[in-house]
Amino acid sequence: MITVMLDAMGIGLIMPVMPDLIREVRGASLAQAAVWGGILSTAFAVMQFLCGPMLGALSDRYGRRRVLLVSLAVMALDYVVMSVAGSIWLLLAARIVGGITAAMHATAAAYMADISKPEDKAANFGLVGAGVGIGFVLGPLVGGLLGEFGTRAPFIAAAALAALNLAFGYFVLRETVTDRIRRDFTWSRANPLGAIRQVAHLPGLRGLLTIYLLYSIAYYVYPAVWSYFALSRFDWNPGMIGLSLALYGVSTAVMQGFLTRPILNWLGDRATVIYSHLFDMLTFLILAFLTNGFLALCLIPISALGSIMTPALQGIMSRAASDDQQGELQGVLASLHAISMILSPLMMTTVFAFFTSSGTPLYLPGAPFLVSLLLMGISLLIFIRARSAVT
Repeated sequence: MITVMLDAMGIGLIMPVMPDLIREVRGASLAQAAVWGGILSTAFAVMQFLCGPMLGALSDRYGRRRVLLVSLAVMALDYVVMSVAGSIWLLLAARIVGGITAAMHATAAAYMADISKPEDKAANFGLVGAGVGIGFVLGPLVGGLLGEFGTRAPFIAAAALAALNLAFGYFVLRETVTDRIRRDFTWSRANPLGAIRQVAHLPGLRGLLTIYLLYSIAYYVYPAVWSYFALSRFDWNPGMIGLSLALYGVSTAVMQGFLTRPILNWLGDRATVIYSHLFDMLTFLILAFLTNGFLALCLIPISALGSIMTPALQGIMSRAASDDQQGELQGVLASLHAISMILSPLMMTTVFAFFTSSGTPLYLPGAPFLVSLLLMGISLLIFIRARSAVT
């Protein structure tokens, strides 16, 4: 949890200043910066898609600890490069490397599966989400404050956090892969298409993987356009954007860290997934037309109610996989999440740019949330029909 939290802090640190940094190196307008932000996010996600199953398969063979530590070392160097980048192309190269190291989240999730009983997996995946949420509380908040001292300061802080994370993992993290669950590394399982094909053959998982993908595309609207949306709609500065992201992190951490287990015990897996979809759809509808910044802040804790869907769905799928497949499964989920990170930023930032450009027929910065609403509705319909997949 602490390792994932520190990693999320590093990612969250840079989010509030990305629009200003892109405008600084490109001399671009906000709409153009949003498009470039989508390109950088897509490059990041492509590498996650390609490398998620590979790192998961490597962790199944060589251990979770080794993969995590190497990834953190490279991540620290990557933030250093971003702190001195003077061109958009160097930022792009750094995001490509960052996407490779970010694929370590699949290994972290597999680690949690290793140490969890079958009945506790969904709740414990919620603890991982809580760690990420706490990281996004502190990261954007500190990043927004550091952004007042220049666009480079958050990247230096992110590099220091990654180095701290590496040291912490080296001295504290124990290995969980034993000879009982160790499996040979094969390229047929390490490439994303082969891994997805293998996992999709597990009973009931094909439909759930589709739901996970659609939900991820819709949900990724927040990191894809929130900074641009808040600046355009509410005229927030980096500090305020960081505060709003921190508030969302607090809400998510409370939801996934403290309420996941009792809600799952109360509603069960199926009802939890359904109600999470409904909360998200309502939130997207409101945000699409909201013009009051204070009301947007009030809405953030409510929107976090939908975040419980991810650990619930992960728990369902993890129980369907064997002990020696946890790294492979989490690698596949990382790849599907990466596909959402490829498609969602391009889709959402393009929609945002169209509805905020000078020649737009309708000024609507919240238009990307309507796209997410539609995708979330499709995901919910598929899940409701997939009765046999959830027990």
